[in-house]
Amino acid sequence: MKKKSDKERILILGASGFIGNALYKELCNYFRTFGTFCTNNKTYENNRHFFQYSMEKDDVFDVLQRVKPTIIISALRGDFASQVVVHQHISEYLLRFDSKLIFLSSANVFDAYSKYPSYEFDKTLSHSVYGHFKIKIENMLLRLPKKHVVIARLPMVFGVSSPRVNELKLFLKEQLPIEIFPNLVMNVTSDCKLAQQIHYMINRRKNGIFHLGSSDLVHHDEFIGDIITSLGQYKPQFKHVYTTNDERYLAVLPKENTLPKHLQIKSTAVLKELTV
Repeated sequence: MKKKSDKERILILGASGFIGNALYKELCNYFRTFGTFCTNNKTYENNRHFFQYSMEKDDVFDVLQRVKPTIIISALRGDFASQVVVHQHISEYLLRFDSKLIFLSSANVFDAYSKYPSYEFDKTLSHSVYGHFKIKIENMLLRLPKKHVVIARLPMVFGVSSPRVNELKLFLKEQLPIEIFPNLVMNVTSDCKLAQQIHYMINRRKNGIFHLGSSDLVHHDEFIGDIITSLGQYKPQFKHVYTTNDERYLAVLPKENTLPKHLQIKSTAVLKELTV
């Protein structure tokens, strides 16, 4: 096992979720890493590095005071209003204790734009409730001194145990129709590559806005079809959903804050990870 760094104490909010757990597994051998979980789970209850925390019931300050993190990673899911309050409290903590927040945002902050991929410093605009909520937190964080914040905008994230892949498996098993969006052009990533990218940002003390999608673009229907092919011999039923007559882009590409080549990923590599 690698010698752990004493410089950083990392707290992952939402470490029991799909992405949060991938981050914990990547970071725990290198840093003093802690996480939160919400629902009762013996695995986490017996882990001294995990704390039970509910956004709706608990004050995040209690967890922050116990862990005293130098870096907080927000991989929270759940009630949007509660998340806004939590990030307000985190913002106060960052300034008071000179810490950093890595906020996992979404390509949906650009979902009102449809004709082009989006880059780091494009203006955000969303028509969805989810995208609007992410923008609200981003704007709050962008008012803080730059050294305190990383905003990592994510495309669709896939992995062997990801909710999207598990749902596909269930729908295939139950022979239920699977929604596909033929006109949606997007990029993707994997939980493993995302965790490596966040690890790099921590090591290199990065700040600012990062777009962590694959370097190539794919059509939603084709990519889902490729995943299903990789899962086995199925005859899926598809429900084609057309939100527009033209191609619609929902893709986050880097222009200025690019990562090293070995930390970039193509959609074919995402598919390959699902078959390992």
